[in-house]
Amino acid sequence: MERISYQEVPAEIFNKLRAVEVYLDSSTIGKPLLELLKLRISQINACAYCVDMHYKELKHRNETELRMSSLCVWQETPYFSDKERAALQFAERLTTLNGEQIPESVYKSLFEFFSKSEICNLTLAIAQMNTWNRLMITFQFTPGNYKVSE
Repeated sequence: MERISYQEVPAEIFNKLRAVEVYLDSSTIGKPLLELLKLRISQINACAYCVDMHYKELKHRNETELRMSSLCVWQETPYFSDKERAALQFAERLTTLNGEQIPESVYKSLFEFFSKSEICNLTLAIAQMNTWNRLMITFQFTPGNYKVSE
């Protein structure tokens, strides 16, 4: 049961968050990588609504079942590129800070594949997804209802 329905959320909240999404979607990071990060962050945060959404988005973009089902153990598989691994490692560290600093080795691996501007955008994308997860978990939006728009 939803605590707060979609209709009860002030429209400006979603409008502002969507504006950030539009900005990030137009960045050089690329939608496939962004969606991969969104799914992984949602898995970490146990946000069922967002896991459902980003699984469906990735499937719509022809991501393989093997990679999606292995995302929770990406470190143990050969299915992800070095660039994706650097971004996933950063996403996991930033999502689970627990008062710790992000090690220099994590930044070093990012700089192999991303510009400073792209690292800024990755940081924003990760923070944004964590915000979405916290909203959906708090409001208890029902998973399974999301439909990919064409």
